This record gives sequence, structure tokens and C-alpha cells, in this order.
Amino acid sequence: MRIFDPHIHMTSRTTDDYRAMYDAGVRALVEPSFWLGQPRTSPASFFDYFDALLGWEPFRASQYGIAHHCTLALNPKEANDPRCTPVLDALPRYLVKDSVVAVGEIGYDSMTPAEDHALAAQLQLAADHALPALVHTPHRDKLAGLHRTIDVIRESNLPPEFVLLDHLNETTVKAATDSGCWAGFSIYPDTKMDEDRMVTILQNHGTEKILVNSAADWGKSDPLKTRKVADAMLKAGFTEDDVDQVLWRNPVAFYGQSGRLQLDVLAPDPLHEGNSILRGGE
Repeated sequence: MRIFDPHIHMTSRTTDDYRAMYDAGVRALVEPSFWLGQPRTSPASFFDYFDALLGWEPFRASQYGIAHHCTLALNPKEANDPRCTPVLDALPRYLVKDSVVAVGEIGYDSMTPAEDHALAAQLQLAADHALPALVHTPHRDKLAGLHRTIDVIRESNLPPEFVLLDHLNETTVKAATDSGCWAGFSIYPDTKMDEDRMVTILQNHGTEKILVNSAADWGKSDPLKTRKVADAMLKAGFTEDDVDQVLWRNPVAFYGQSGRLQLDVLAPDPLHEGNSILRGGE
């Protein structure tokens, strides 16, 4: 079984997670830039973070046979902080990097005017760079936030087939799929979706243009949720080809629109800028 996790925050995970993911069948992933849990105080902290997603994390992933790509953006929550908004002006120099396969996460947190501006501006950046966009739907007022998101997308120059609407659930799946965008679902231990609910959605809505991710971060989450969805699909009567479509071919098709997807993992270098992932060894 081959698995592509299209949304997982490996910066917050350990190398043990990389090993467990590989053993479960994960061979590729996309790591979106996101809020770190406390406010950043300057654009410079974003740039160091972006550099890590372009260098250190691909290096860590390669040690475990996993192809690492990323999406970069000013996230919705920090779009409200004037100290952070200069990141929008600096993004173009990062969006040309080879391993950047989309602009994201963008979208809404509290649905403020500042978030309106950041979303519209970054959809235009995605169009300018011929990149897809990974859109975060808000955790509060999710359906209202989705409708507002779709309105902004329709007003943008980015085609809906270049947009992945993420963190969906049963209340938002129909509006998302009707919009022409791709539909993403995050599977969590206690919040968002679980694997059984995900199977029901797949039974009701089919497997086309649907992506499933673990979105694992520094909170209570599970980087093996993609594999657990695959097992639940097989148990429910889906075929191995259905599983491969949802957990491999769909994310490859979506992010492949960037023209930058590289799924072959090259032999890893022993060091990255003089550092290794080892401690106390060679």
C-alpha cells in the first residue's frame, strides 16, 4: 500500500513518527506552513520557518525514504497581526522554490477584513505562479466560512480545480464539491473527522477529487490516520484501487498541477548544513 499524506505538520513530529509512517506505507507528504501555537513577532521568524520547510524537513524525511514537499503562505490567524503582514510582500521569492507545490495554508480563521485581504492576495499569488492553493476552512462557523471562501475564490483568477478546500466535514462536503474545488478531510483522534465518518462520506460522495490527511501537529493528533482510513475503507468493502485513488493518486493529481512534484527519494546526504538527525552517534 502506498500513501501520500497531503497535509501534515512534520516540524512538530519526531523521527520516530517518520519511521512509523514509512512502515505504514507513507512514501510522500506535503507540509503546509501554519501557526506555531504562539504569535510570531516579526516576518523574520516566518522566513527561518520557511527555510526549514525547504531544507531541514526534506532532509529529515529523506532519511526515512519519504518525499517531502511544502506549501508556503501567511496563515489566516496571523494575517490579523500587522507585525506579520509584510510576509505577503516576501512570498514571491519563496514561491519559486522547487519543492513548493502550493500556496497555503490560506483561508479564514475569524473571517475578518484582514483575512479577506490576505486570502485574495494569496490566491492572486497562486495564479501568478501557476500554483494550486491549499485553503483552510475555519474551525468556527465552518459552513458560513466555506461559503465566504468560495465567493472569494470565484472572484479570483485561480480556477477552482487548482483549489483544495481542507478541514471539511459532513456539513460542508456538498458545498465544497459543488464548487468545483477539491475536498480535503483531516482525520484526528478526538476532533475534526475520524476514519469511520470519513468512510461514510466516501460511500455517499465517491472517491473523485477527495483527499484525506492526518494534519498531525503539536496537539493531540496521529500521523498514522491516513493508514487507518485505508484500513477502514478496505473493511467497509472499498477495493484496493479505491484506496490507492484516495490516498495516492488524488493527492498526486492535485499537487501535480504545480509541475514540481518529485516522488522519487534520492539517496540522502549524511548531513544538512553540517548537522545530522543523529544524537550521540556518528
